[in-house]
Amino acid sequence: MEALRRLLQKYRELLLYLIFGVLTTAVNYLAWWVLAPFFETSTVPVAAAWILSVLFAYLTNRRFVFNSRVTGGRALLLEMGSFFAARALSGVLDLCFMWIFADWLGFDSRIVKLLSNVFVVIFNYVASKLVIFRKKGPSETGR
Repeated sequence: MEALRRLLQKYRELLLYLIFGVLTTAVNYLAWWVLAPFFETSTVPVAAAWILSVLFAYLTNRRFVFNSRVTGGRALLLEMGSFFAARALSGVLDLCFMWIFADWLGFDSRIVKLLSNVFVVIFNYVASKLVIFRKKGPSETGR
């Protein structure tokens, strides 16, 4: 039992990241599902679902996964802005990956999308860990 506890503690951050990633996907899908019937086009519900799910991801990653201690309006806006920017960049990378490998080169889009999602999850984790929620010194926390 002690070995399991140590293993869970060792991989706590990664496990929480994956759990909240699944919940973020659920928020995205649920938001889209609720909003889609009210619009003639898919653009608005998809955009709204993306915004809501990225906001959910930011709040949960900040609090539960990376335990960010950043305070102060400017520092919080910078952290949130960099989180949204990284997610927007990973969305563009996903689109480019799909366009190149599925549309242009003709690989099976289901396999390409799966590989692209793996890449996006890794990119988002690394961006969050090393850039957005990196452990900061006292001068960078907004205090």
